[in-house]
Amino acid sequence: MSEEQSFHMTPDEFRRYGHAVIDWIADYQSRIESFPVLAQVKPGEIRGSLPADPPARGEPFDALLRDVEKLILPGITHWQSPNFFAYFPCNASGPGILGDLLSSGLGVQGMLWSTSPACTELETHVLDWLVSMLGLPEKFLSSRTGGGVIQDTASSAALCALLAARERATNFTSNQKGCDGRIVAYASTQTHSSLQKAAMIAGIGVSNLRLIEVDENFAMRPEALARQIEADNRAGLMPCFVCATVGTTSSNAMDPIAEIGRVCRAKNLWLHVDAAMSGTAALCPEFRHLQNGVELADSYNFNPHKWMFTNFDCNCFWVADRKALIQTLSILPEYLRNQATESGAVIDFRDWHIQLGRRFRSLKLWFVIRHYGVEGLQHHIRQHVQLAQQFAHWVRDDADFELAAPVPLNLVCFRHKGGGEVNQTIMDRLNCSGDLFLTHTKLDGKLTLRLCVGQTNTQARHVEKAWTRIREEAGKLPAGR
Repeated sequence: MSEEQSFHMTPDEFRRYGHAVIDWIADYQSRIESFPVLAQVKPGEIRGSLPADPPARGEPFDALLRDVEKLILPGITHWQSPNFFAYFPCNASGPGILGDLLSSGLGVQGMLWSTSPACTELETHVLDWLVSMLGLPEKFLSSRTGGGVIQDTASSAALCALLAARERATNFTSNQKGCDGRIVAYASTQTHSSLQKAAMIAGIGVSNLRLIEVDENFAMRPEALARQIEADNRAGLMPCFVCATVGTTSSNAMDPIAEIGRVCRAKNLWLHVDAAMSGTAALCPEFRHLQNGVELADSYNFNPHKWMFTNFDCNCFWVADRKALIQTLSILPEYLRNQATESGAVIDFRDWHIQLGRRFRSLKLWFVIRHYGVEGLQHHIRQHVQLAQQFAHWVRDDADFELAAPVPLNLVCFRHKGGGEVNQTIMDRLNCSGDLFLTHTKLDGKLTLRLCVGQTNTQARHVEKAWTRIREEAGKLPAGR
């Protein structure tokens, strides 16, 4: 009898093709500056280049890699380019990529401790490491009342915090009965838009998410927060949650956590601190003052996938009281019951977030921390901040440009004094050139350019080139515009 055909990739084929993929990635990294940073294709162009029908028979792996080069690469915006200054960084690194590859190879589904003990215990341990690395309060340690978990993004972390706050405020009845329209949450006008989506998903409603005014530095006004809470209490509503931000998306503004925290303590509101990008700066002791008051927080999160060289996705989320989070999110059907869970001696991270299934994300984070060490991570954070401060210095000294916001870390918000149309033209021309990629925001109603330094391999020459190109494009504009 003839042996039945297997369509699987053999171990030897996997080894050979795996080497080819690693070689391709290494080659891509070495030539990344040769590509336009922002993809130059038109809508539908990539899809139009793909076959209309799937292949009836398997194709050689070499053909797959060739088509990545020919069809996919033209449609890539190169987030890992050292000339990528848009949004906030989403940087990666060699150890992070290899850790992620190893995680994929193991194929772990870590919903319960018993489904892979190493997945749970390594994650618990690495999150405890980060408490000390970032100078966070010890209440966030797993050995205390709290603990940390890896979420996909800060959006999910904020949602989990809001749900736990909602349940604590209603004595854990809103999960059973639903929301009655009385629950109120608070953020600033500069808080990330994911809080609005969280309010929608949590059943609180966008109209019950109060957006508090900000000061001249775009930070939340604690006195305005206190007034709004008082007004809502008088109206018979139920305030439950406040989100304070360490480094807002538009301008990197720093909310005064200590003052906001005291308001929350006085009113028994859950304080969530979102330090998505800027939290990484706390690896350096000299930047920790930016989150003074974090000891008052009920929850805290930051994204290693933004500025800590850990490829997407990886959000670290801590709570001071894990029981409140677990009671909010835990459901235990019969098919998930097991002896380890029943013993109460283990953590089941399925109870710490929305989804049931979970990847072995801590492996790549572990690789990054062990490869760089605290010293190596601090070195690069300090270098990025220094480069951004140098850029801000050039803006201050230029007669045609101005800073639009303070520059506490690695984001510079600036604009040409010629007005919104001029700034839009400069940004569009730069992005179309492919030399660099900038994005914008609006501050005080004015279109403002944002330059964020944070990609893994960005060096002084890249920032210098960016400033040169910005001034070149500004110089090409007609006089008086």
